[in-house]
Amino acid sequence: MLADIFKRLHRSGIVTFLRRGILLNTLLGFLDILAITLAFQVSYSISSGLTRSLFYYDSSILILYLAFMPLWLIILYLFKIAEIPRTKRYRILFMEYLQSAALFAILLSLVHMVFNISEVTYLFLLTVSLAGLVFLFSVRLVEYWVFKHYRSKGYNYRNVVIIADGTADKFIKSLTKRKEWGYRVFAIFTESEKIHRKWKESIIMLQEEYLEVINDLMEKDLVDEVLYYKSKVSTGEVRSIIRSCEELGVTFRLRMDKTDKTITNGLRTDFAGENFLTFINIPHKSFSITMKRFIDIVIALSMLTVLSPFLLLLSLLIKLDSKGPVIFKQERVGLRGRKFMLYKFRTMVSNAEDLRKEMEDQNEVDGPVFKIEKDPRITRVGHFLRKTGFDEFPQLINILKGEMSLIGPRPPLASETMQYERWQLRRLSVRPGLSCFWQIKPERNSIKFEKWMEMDLAYIDNWSLRLDFLILLRTFRTVVRKTGL
Repeated sequence: MLADIFKRLHRSGIVTFLRRGILLNTLLGFLDILAITLAFQVSYSISSGLTRSLFYYDSSILILYLAFMPLWLIILYLFKIAEIPRTKRYRILFMEYLQSAALFAILLSLVHMVFNISEVTYLFLLTVSLAGLVFLFSVRLVEYWVFKHYRSKGYNYRNVVIIADGTADKFIKSLTKRKEWGYRVFAIFTESEKIHRKWKESIIMLQEEYLEVINDLMEKDLVDEVLYYKSKVSTGEVRSIIRSCEELGVTFRLRMDKTDKTITNGLRTDFAGENFLTFINIPHKSFSITMKRFIDIVIALSMLTVLSPFLLLLSLLIKLDSKGPVIFKQERVGLRGRKFMLYKFRTMVSNAEDLRKEMEDQNEVDGPVFKIEKDPRITRVGHFLRKTGFDEFPQLINILKGEMSLIGPRPPLASETMQYERWQLRRLSVRPGLSCFWQIKPERNSIKFEKWMEMDLAYIDNWSLRLDFLILLRTFRTVVRKTGL
């Protein structure tokens, strides 16, 4: 019955929207807030004996709730347990929640002692910490179970390539059998005859002597992670693969013993019950990335709400100016090479794509991008929209869907990425954005394609919330000054 519900939701597009965007993040955050609120209410009822009274009628408890509820959420993000795990064991998940609850209890006690809050008893402090642990962990268990079922149906998966020897057999079996983890083994490089015989019917099997082929796989296929699982680590081989993965923004995981210190500049992680060193050459600070997504949602929703009358006016002007749809939809390449439909206000005549084929020799920029300064296909309203950047406003919907971010490299066409040089593919390792370094340059169309790519990689290498904020401010300035061409 539950499987049928998932199928119906997926066919309707609701599950896809939940997976990609605002509703999912909002729902998970809301459930955490609800769990904390419940903890305060239960604790208040126990410590005060007022079982029929709500805690927010007590001003001291209400102030404590308003001050510490956001703090508890931040603690969850700092412990990296705010997101839904893929392969984490329940025991480890519980220990992380126990540590977060202990830290919360310590902070509460310190505030109680420093400010001498006599209205709040120590019984309440202890009870709210324990109740918070129980409710938050219970909520996460339910969410974890739902997502495991969802991934077991083949959704929200990550493609992995494994470099293995005979010792990896049990590990490969776990990844393929535990479909709820959401990992799809795309190919295996191995010299093990046992692994070849066992998995050749369902997985691409390649001899390890052809390991250089992994570069082609990462360039042409949607490879999210490369896993190295061998009893003996070839340091030179590993470093070479790490360089390739870093160049393309692919996550690399090296299985290791706790005592192994051969390569030390990776993040020590638990993956499917094994110890791995994880190498990620893209922004991976959990709390900052979560905040980036939260800011994306808040700003996109606010702008769509506030600007809705203006957007309707622009839609009317576009419709009156020329024949064709108001919204122009075009397939673009997003995170890790996955394709999506990008939305823009139409700025050209309806048959612009057909006319382009006749104008290829008039392209005024280098590289795979096509641009003409005085493009005859652009309509009168289209000139205004492009000059101001207003044509990009519908991409706020792409942001809500999780396909784009406010700030990030611009999403390219598939035909453009096919002409990328290898080092340029790493710009696809982060979610594309509405604005970027290139977008805010006054004479951006005169910038050489290679320089544009270098600017995008510089953004990835130096990413921070502060940098996003500065680019966002300069984007608004670009719109005000109408320097968008």
